[in-house]
Amino acid sequence: MIKAVVFVKEKVTQAQSFFILQSAKLRFAAANNRGENYVDSAVKILIAVVLGGLLLAGLYALFGDVVMPTLETKIKEMFNYAG
Repeated sequence: MIKAVVFVKEKVTQAQSFFILQSAKLRFAAANNRGENYVDSAVKILIAVVLGGLLLAGLYALFGDVVMPTLETKIKEMFNYAG
């Protein structure tokens, strides 16, 4: 009977030690912030690339459809001096 009680106490002590160690590991992992800024920087770079691409596409469409034809007619009118 005494051996069983000692055995149970040892197992309880081992279980307590295991849970204390695991909770310490969990707290250490939660407090670790070594790679925190990498994700933020990657998201910022992706947003900048997407916005830059949209800006360039908009400018290309604007110059191709609005500015260049108007500029072409103005230049032709300027050099078509019949006076």
